Amino acid sequence: MTETVLQLIGVTQQYGQGATAVSALSGVDLEVRQGELVAIMGASGSGKSTLLSIAGGLAMPTTGEVIVEGAYLSEQSRAQLAKLRRRSLGFVFQDFNLIPTLTAMENVTLPLELDGFRGRVARRAGKDALASVGLSDKHDAYPDDLSGGQQQRVAIARAVVGGRRLILADEPTGALDSVTGEMVLKMLRARVDAGAAGILVTHEARHAAFADRVVFLRDGRIVDESRRSDADALLSGVTP
Repeated sequence: MTETVLQLIGVTQQYGQGATAVSALSGVDLEVRQGELVAIMGASGSGKSTLLSIAGGLAMPTTGEVIVEGAYLSEQSRAQLAKLRRRSLGFVFQDFNLIPTLTAMENVTLPLELDGFRGRVARRAGKDALASVGLSDKHDAYPDDLSGGQQQRVAIARAVVGGRRLILADEPTGALDSVTGEMVLKMLRARVDAGAAGILVTHEARHAAFADRVVFLRDGRIVDESRRSDADALLSGVTP
């Protein structure tokens, strides 16, 4: 049986109080296992990005529990949370979030170096991560010298370097053309197939078809989900 990497139990996120309170998430239960890619879909304001932030420990829920690789995030200190994010969580964003003054290799190895890895060890891990996304020849290139697709591949390498087990991707193809975007999704899929767990926030049904399971959010609640076998329905644009 595959291992549960992420679990959300009764997660609620509320902003404000009283009559002006707004619930971004309401009683969300979600489990993501090793080797599983889960796509999160829903209209703007449905809670997709909030769910991703909470899953990655960037925000704490108002109520409920978030468990990453057996660790309850509510029980972690700020330093412990930072350490968990460096070692277990990889983030991929629409705008790449690469540091322009660092090379591709330096961007990828930065999380390891912040975690105390020696330069030689970090560089070896970075070399492997860049090779895994087909960028073995771009170690010394700066972000401005790379295409959008190459920059996103560097971001994926940074997300998985050091054996991180949970990849959280927020509209990672939004700034890319359709061909390059599909290539990036195939790479994300490959990393999950290699043993990671992943969440992909997307508004594109054809992108969600790369996932094993698609979860639909509406007004902060999970209202439906589809398995990979339902990909034909997703591609035809059928959503709740």
